[in-house]
Amino acid sequence: MTSTLTPNNVQNKDNVPLKAWIGIYGAMLGAFMAVLDIQITNSSLKDIQGALGASLDEGSWISTAYLVAEIIVIPLTGWLSKVFSIKKYIMVNAILFTIFSMLCGQAWDLTSMIIFRACQGFTGGVLIPMAFTVMLTKLPPSKRPIGMALFTITATFAPAIGPSLGGYLTDNYGWQYIFYLNILPGIIMLACIFFAFDAEPMRLDLLKKGDWLGILFMAIGMSSLEIVLEEGNRKDWFGNELILNLAILAFISLTLFFIIEFTVKNPFINLRLLSNRNFGLAGIVNVVMGLGLYGSVFILPLYLGQIQGYSSLQIGEVMMWAGIPQLFMIPIIVMLMNKMDMRLMIGIGVATLATSFFMNTTMNHDTGRDQLVISLALRSFGQPFIFVPLSSLSVATIEASQAGSASGLYNMMRNLGGSIGIAMLSTLLTVREQLHSERIGESVSIYAPQTRQALQAMAGMVSHKNIHAFEYGNQAIQMLGGTVKREAFVMAFNDCFYVMGLAFILSGFTIFFFKKVSPKTTASDMH
Repeated sequence: MTSTLTPNNVQNKDNVPLKAWIGIYGAMLGAFMAVLDIQITNSSLKDIQGALGASLDEGSWISTAYLVAEIIVIPLTGWLSKVFSIKKYIMVNAILFTIFSMLCGQAWDLTSMIIFRACQGFTGGVLIPMAFTVMLTKLPPSKRPIGMALFTITATFAPAIGPSLGGYLTDNYGWQYIFYLNILPGIIMLACIFFAFDAEPMRLDLLKKGDWLGILFMAIGMSSLEIVLEEGNRKDWFGNELILNLAILAFISLTLFFIIEFTVKNPFINLRLLSNRNFGLAGIVNVVMGLGLYGSVFILPLYLGQIQGYSSLQIGEVMMWAGIPQLFMIPIIVMLMNKMDMRLMIGIGVATLATSFFMNTTMNHDTGRDQLVISLALRSFGQPFIFVPLSSLSVATIEASQAGSASGLYNMMRNLGGSIGIAMLSTLLTVREQLHSERIGESVSIYAPQTRQALQAMAGMVSHKNIHAFEYGNQAIQMLGGTVKREAFVMAFNDCFYVMGLAFILSGFTIFFFKKVSPKTTASDMH
């Protein structure tokens, strides 16, 4: 009989001991904090840069360092948890994550901040896939939808509230508190894991058989790729020698990594899982989910700050509408999974998210909080329809021995999708703004009656200032140029939302190829 993801200690029984639930909640709390820390610094970067004396380009490494470390450790987690045992591995990394969070708040210069953020990402990155693994191995199939719902909160709710929470703490207490925030949850998480999980012997002998060459090329390739994606647009992509060299290094290293993992006897992560029909298709949707989830959290605050002039706190108040409604939807999704085809649920979610993005393609320079609430609430409504059933479909036919690899791959694809999405959207925003500026500029003639009327009105707006009369015209022309640039940016933001909506529509075609499974399906049921 093929082993499944049903845990040995539960033995296919539906009742789950309270002790196990405590451990699951502790693991989920760790994942929530680790995901939250991806986005929580975004609304506070200016304050952190000012305090540390860093430029905009230098300050970007505060986020990049965390993401690079995280993307390296996520694929390693399944193997390392076998080496050091689940309890020890989670607890040590939870302790270190809390310590490095405190050190980030105490950083004295940019170098120390980048080092502490990288260490924070390397330890926090462990907590994300381990929560998924714990959920898969501690819950029987009948209870797994509840576990998927809990994991959905960590994966989709945390990024949505990150900017608002970061903005609130920075405006009211100081940027240091976005890092101190992790202390209390870290202590609670440690107490839960210590109480709920049984100690298991470490298997240090696995280190001797380790797939060290595969690990080396994965680390080099993924870190290089992440830096290219995060820093490429700021550095003019392949026009920059560093980005070009890192792109080449990423391509070579990841090619060798794939070759090694498919040929070595004991790979540290099983890439063959991608050939599993449901898991592979779910990976495609998961990448797009990362693009939409992290891309929207990146692009909309940028619009609100740049076009509307919103503060960090005001941006957070708007973005909360993309998070709070999920908490009410997730319990409903769990109930629906036992009554509806999960493929249909994913289809509803994809259509809802695509619609919400298309609703943002008609923005103008007056579009603010009141006009965005409906689209954000709709987005928040649709995300659980995708994430909870998609997670169940992806692992339903995966064997118990592959839980670590499945968790690492699944979470890595979502994070990678987010990085690709942000890089793509930032580049698209720049390119389309330039294109729209040129087109608007070509249609604006200094001799056209409408243009002359606009210039006269703008000159009248500055005429009260204490400047010479001949400067009125120059300032009016500058104001007109600013108006053209503003409208070009609004059109570029609309283009970005159009691309995200289109990406979800295209990903929806995968739904027709999923195998139908129920939430209670296990790998043995498919043989």
